[in-house]
Amino acid sequence: MQRSWQKEAIIYQIYPRSFQDSDGDGVGDLRGIIHRLNYLQSLGVTVLWLSPIFASPNADNGYDVSDYRAIQPEFGTMPDFDELLAEAHARGLKIILDLVVNHSSDEHEWFRESRKSKDNPFRDFYVWKPAKNGGPPNNWQSLFGGPAWTWDEATEEFYLHLFVEKQPDLNWEAPRLRHEVYDLMRFWLDKGVDGFRLDVVPFFSKDPTFPDYPPERFADLSAYANGPRIHEFLREMHDEVWSKYDALNVGEGVGVRAEDANFYVGKSRRELQMLYHFDHAVPRDEARFLDPAPEFSLVQLKEVTRRWDEALGDEGWQSVYFGNHDNPRLLSRYGDPERYRYESATMLATVLLTLRGTPSLYQGDEIGMTNCPFGAVEEFDDVQVRNAYDAFVRRGGGDERQFLAAANRIARDHARTPFQWDASPNAGFTTGSPWLKVNPNHTQGVNAAAEETAPKSILKFYRNLIQLRTQTPALVYGSYRDLRPDDNAVWLYEREWEGETWAVACNFTGERQALELEGEIRFGNYPGNERTSVLRPYESRVLLRKKPIR
Repeated sequence: MQRSWQKEAIIYQIYPRSFQDSDGDGVGDLRGIIHRLNYLQSLGVTVLWLSPIFASPNADNGYDVSDYRAIQPEFGTMPDFDELLAEAHARGLKIILDLVVNHSSDEHEWFRESRKSKDNPFRDFYVWKPAKNGGPPNNWQSLFGGPAWTWDEATEEFYLHLFVEKQPDLNWEAPRLRHEVYDLMRFWLDKGVDGFRLDVVPFFSKDPTFPDYPPERFADLSAYANGPRIHEFLREMHDEVWSKYDALNVGEGVGVRAEDANFYVGKSRRELQMLYHFDHAVPRDEARFLDPAPEFSLVQLKEVTRRWDEALGDEGWQSVYFGNHDNPRLLSRYGDPERYRYESATMLATVLLTLRGTPSLYQGDEIGMTNCPFGAVEEFDDVQVRNAYDAFVRRGGGDERQFLAAANRIARDHARTPFQWDASPNAGFTTGSPWLKVNPNHTQGVNAAAEETAPKSILKFYRNLIQLRTQTPALVYGSYRDLRPDDNAVWLYEREWEGETWAVACNFTGERQALELEGEIRFGNYPGNERTSVLRPYESRVLLRKKPIR
């Protein structure tokens, strides 16, 4: 396994809109991030991933870009970004940007030109098709609800948008479009940015025949992924961009199966360094707001982990995550924030930071933030929730209480509520009116200030565990072996590298679980390091062993 700083990185995802507001307008900004750099440095993370900061009309909170070379005015200015980059680098922190180039905003100059006429030089920057039998070119559905095609009166054709209609898909078949993308990537890398997270990479290439899909595939993200030219495009991107910089890149692997992962990240492929998958993510199809799927069992999580680890082997690499801006809060999904907040939050941190791959933390997980109790649909901001409500309740006649209960479990806005810095009004996030509801539990000890002063805290646990990982190459590069794949209560696995063997034992329940395991306990979330024959509720242990279990 070839070592690199990218593999040894510990990524911290910042949702700028919700991290820290510096000017009282209720929206987080770049100067707010600058203000909190010392906190991030003290946590021990090495890479800051900023969700989109480019100019945008915010149809999808920045994932609809209107200018890739300009900063969203709500977030600040280019000098603000330059200062952030310099201050981060001075603290040993790298910055990667969230690059959304499967689609743009319909307010981007490229699209404004594209829709002017069929012979406009920018026409082929987007996917335009004539009507078919008086309707859309095919039956594709937007991932946010409704048809994936919108009729344009000016040129009497449909344009494709796999997301909302204000996010027209870019046409990667057009060479000039691709080279515009590579040029803007070089613009930011030359400025000193340390890499990119690439949004919905597998969607860049579409099936050129644009076939109808069977109705049962509308919720299947792979329906739009892995088109015939995707690897050609990524190799070209590598030759034009990645080969010229020592940067980090991670692709959002939506629709990619484990067995196909190394086509994207295999070290001999010259495409991407790593990607992250969706096999353990909350299902995103809108029908889930009326009938949410049950949460993954521990056995299912283990199987997902084993399958991806075996598929990647020593050839590929992945970014490991549980929480991000598209999923509800990690602690609310898999922990017990009421009875065992500290124990379950730290147990989950143990898993995240001891699996093979580059870990990605999501802002607030390190202080035990949880899902927010939204009292009404109107309190949600997410376009997906609002579209689903219109489709299934307002127009479909569904039960509003049932919808709200589901949204309070699976909606993306739970991860987007403002960061809870202290117990003051608005949790220290803003002096104004926050753009999204603040979780009221910030006054009940769920905030960074309380975590700093508590003798035992989730935040301090994260700091110490990050330090252990940073100092222990076996926890980065070591092989992974599940020792109890069929156990639905305890996750027990080994990491082995260059003759050094570590064991990680995590109790995913609020009950005591029997466990006999030899080794020197180097880290855990219960006081003391005495050997016992049980794991206490949500207990985690990291042990150094003399030899692996056979």
